[in-house]
Amino acid sequence: MANVSRVNGFRPVRSLNGAAWNGQGTQYFIPTADSTAVFNGDAVKISGTASANGVRGVTKAAVGDAIVGHVVGFSVNPLNLNTPQYRPANANVVDGGMYVLVCDDPNTYYEVQVSGTVANTDVGLNANFADAGGSTTTGMSGETLDGSTKATTATLTYKILDFVQKVDNDVTSAGAKVLVKINNHQLSTGTGTLGIA
Repeated sequence: MANVSRVNGFRPVRSLNGAAWNGQGTQYFIPTADSTAVFNGDAVKISGTASANGVRGVTKAAVGDAIVGHVVGFSVNPLNLNTPQYRPANANVVDGGMYVLVCDDPNTYYEVQVSGTVANTDVGLNANFADAGGSTTTGMSGETLDGSTKATTATLTYKILDFVQKVDNDVTSAGAKVLVKINNHQLSTGTGTLGIA
């Protein structure tokens, strides 16, 4: 059975201790000068900037970067409730930019679709993401786990933990959904761990 492609980035689902994700995120800031659109489920990294109120800044991560987490929400302009549910390039919603909510807990498991294939023997390996660009209609990310990058390399961004156990997820076909954890996390010590071959 072929998998249905439903790319929507990295979606937090639970914690390392087995508890369900509680829906919370940490507030970060993206200044107006940032010319990259950011979508729900996108990987972001700490940028070294801050808002006028001292809220730490993030920017969309590039493939191979150490990251702080994934976007799970956006601030809304109270003077314009038609604010899109993604962060347009050079957005100026409030305080010279836009606030975003990020799931930045290093112990979070994320559900993500694989571009290409991952075999059951690849569980434990590390991989990077691929990015096809987000949707301005749905506000969702176009990021997937790049199956072609799977390796034991410690600096790869994600660790493959498991396949999503659902009846419509064929683990032997392209586009399967897997559970991953951030391996190269900016709030953790070191640059990740070796994958298990």
